[in-house]
Amino acid sequence: MIDHSPITETAVLVGLITGRQDENRVKETLAELDFLLETAGGEARKTFVQKLERPDSRTFVGSGKLDEINAYIKAENIGTVVFDDELSPSQLRNIERELGVKIVDRTSLILDIFAKRARTATARTQVELAQYQYLLPRLSRMWTHLEKQRGGIGMRGPGEKEIETDRRIIRDKISLLKEKLKEIDKQKITQRSGREKLVRVALIGYTNVGKSTLMNLLSKSDVFAENKLFATLDTTVRKVVIDNLPFLLTDTVGFIRKLPHNLVESFKSTLDEVREADLLLHVVDISHPGFEDQIEVVNQTLADIKAADKPVIMVFNKVDAYSFVEKEEGDLSAPTRENITLEELKRTWIAKVNSPAQFISATQKLHFDEFRTAIYQAIHDIHVVRYPFNKLLY
Repeated sequence: MIDHSPITETAVLVGLITGRQDENRVKETLAELDFLLETAGGEARKTFVQKLERPDSRTFVGSGKLDEINAYIKAENIGTVVFDDELSPSQLRNIERELGVKIVDRTSLILDIFAKRARTATARTQVELAQYQYLLPRLSRMWTHLEKQRGGIGMRGPGEKEIETDRRIIRDKISLLKEKLKEIDKQKITQRSGREKLVRVALIGYTNVGKSTLMNLLSKSDVFAENKLFATLDTTVRKVVIDNLPFLLTDTVGFIRKLPHNLVESFKSTLDEVREADLLLHVVDISHPGFEDQIEVVNQTLADIKAADKPVIMVFNKVDAYSFVEKEEGDLSAPTRENITLEELKRTWIAKVNSPAQFISATQKLHFDEFRTAIYQAIHDIHVVRYPFNKLLY
């Protein structure tokens, strides 16, 4: 019997410890890169890490480390090397020349996942624009990839002539996609203007923290949810009623470290849902060892898109997966991430600094009534200010 299951692409991962990224941070970002690769359908066989003051301008890592990587991929027949940062066009060319295999950086990996996940015409247009903007400065090594995407008559030409032709094609394509997204933006603005009478709430957070699961629970809908990065790209809006109070709930694309700038620009209409929301539910995976850093990434992204001044309820999700070790009686040692209980956690800076905060499990529906009450009260307060004479709701 012939096995028709897809062949998993094997790869190695490469990261740098620099003055800007310490060892612990690099371990976290490489673990995330491994998850990104798995989401894209690949498998990491080995991880290479080097300590440098700054990335090598020619090959990102030093020549000795590159030789080490080369020896491994040749011995193990590895076809792809994935770097944990965006590589410059010259770095891509030089590394590919040295290793003779496919070179992928973090940006192109994220773009690949977005391309696979995009389901609506809007999301596909947004991703396609970001892909072309990434591709344009890298044509000198990638122009042959376009041969499969367009007809050959009148388009063939050797060397630099071919590259210049492709540059013009891509620039024209970028212009068309930008115009298309302008039209989409106008349509979205019209759609949002029709919702002005209802309070608008947006779910935000790092990717894979459980936003879509929470959306399903609150709205009793069936939004796609999966334990993969960027399971949801398309903005979903649902009308939700808690007690007698209706509001609109939006599920948005997840954020991530080093989110490519072109993607942020392309997903403007999606992020407008965040900018124009009355209340943000910032969902955090409290079981993740790096959840504090993930909070910081989301807050920075909010600042970047000028949405940092919105009212926020912090929603610490996945408390059922939060692990801790009970301290023995008489143990007076300071609480740590490993030995603090959830009840103690609620009394720490995590809850105080991020107030108001809720601790829940969307999958197990733990503390869900308390969470719904907090949302109701926040929306009620907004509604009273906005519609002071509408007594029907209160």
